[in-house]
Amino acid sequence: MAKIPIPPPITLGAEPAVGSLTLASTKKRDYRVTNRLQEGKRPIYAVVFNFVDSRYFNVFGTVGQNRINVYQCLEGGVIAVLQSYVDEDKEESFYTLSWACNIDGNPLLVAGGLNGIIRVIDAGSEKVHKSFVGHGDSINEIRTQALKPSLVVSASKDESVRLWNVHTGICILIFAGAGGHRNEVLSVDFHPSDIYRIASCGMDNTVKIWSMKEFWTYVEKSFTWTDLPSKFPTKYVQFPVFIASIHTNYVDCTRWLGDFVLSKSVDNEIVLWEPKLKEQSPGEGTVDILQKYPAPECDIWFIKFSCDFHYNTIAIGNREGKIFVWELQSSPPVLIARLSHPQSKVAIRQTATSFDGSIILGCCEDGTIWRWDANQQQEQQ
Repeated sequence: MAKIPIPPPITLGAEPAVGSLTLASTKKRDYRVTNRLQEGKRPIYAVVFNFVDSRYFNVFGTVGQNRINVYQCLEGGVIAVLQSYVDEDKEESFYTLSWACNIDGNPLLVAGGLNGIIRVIDAGSEKVHKSFVGHGDSINEIRTQALKPSLVVSASKDESVRLWNVHTGICILIFAGAGGHRNEVLSVDFHPSDIYRIASCGMDNTVKIWSMKEFWTYVEKSFTWTDLPSKFPTKYVQFPVFIASIHTNYVDCTRWLGDFVLSKSVDNEIVLWEPKLKEQSPGEGTVDILQKYPAPECDIWFIKFSCDFHYNTIAIGNREGKIFVWELQSSPPVLIARLSHPQSKVAIRQTATSFDGSIILGCCEDGTIWRWDANQQQEQQ
């Protein structure tokens, strides 16, 4: 990464090659464990590859406790440590991390957690760029707008979702109010091509789709604002354009797949569904459930799945330390791989799938990061 001194590559705790497949598929993959890192004894809640800058596709970040760490995946399973940040607040516990980008092109790390403060770190200068104060409680997820990577959205225990400009430090919109979530918001995501649309989900068992189209002038204004960020006319978006009750329990992860939505609860599966909005009746509509991707022993909340850059595969960990990799765009769903290792026995809180799907990372309850690599010989056949 720009201006980052990269230490000599190091290999920590490499494990013997293992991996198992149960289904025959034209797109099946053999993965093997190529590395295991031990960050500490406390849970690592998030692991995220940098998809906003093609120069750093093999760079990933993790958060746990009051630390943010940055690594690089190198050949042969090697993981190089690039940076480590320790928050000044020893009581902080980060739950989420997202990569963003300043308007000058510098990569940014955006993290949030227990204390409800969002830290924006300039990875080029290795300094804190900004701190955002606004949420009234802890932050469960932060996501970046791929089309405008200076925009991030945060989901909070305070029942709101907030849109931020990381360049100017402005809170542009707050998605909350009369039609908002009625409990913690656990996950949020930007639509991949409709720049106005986001989806959020939470402990009220719902997935809500929001539009910021009528507020877009405020988004544009946030880039040229020269006064104090606190003086910006932040707007409330009180009503979603669609509310879906797909699940009967907490919904802790949601992602767009084109115009379709992926979401998961604590019922051992990821659901792919299509929202059919009624233009004349905002908030109303019907849902078509398209298919389901089983995830056995995934019945505790705050387990988040990941996809590769092109959304060809989806990877989800479970409470027993196993990872299930599904071919995302096949029907019926095809299980590409079931990843397990004798020493991986605790909950995998989040996975990260590399740009091309050849590397899968899992961050665990016991402070470990596991790296799985696809069999290269098989890839070339």
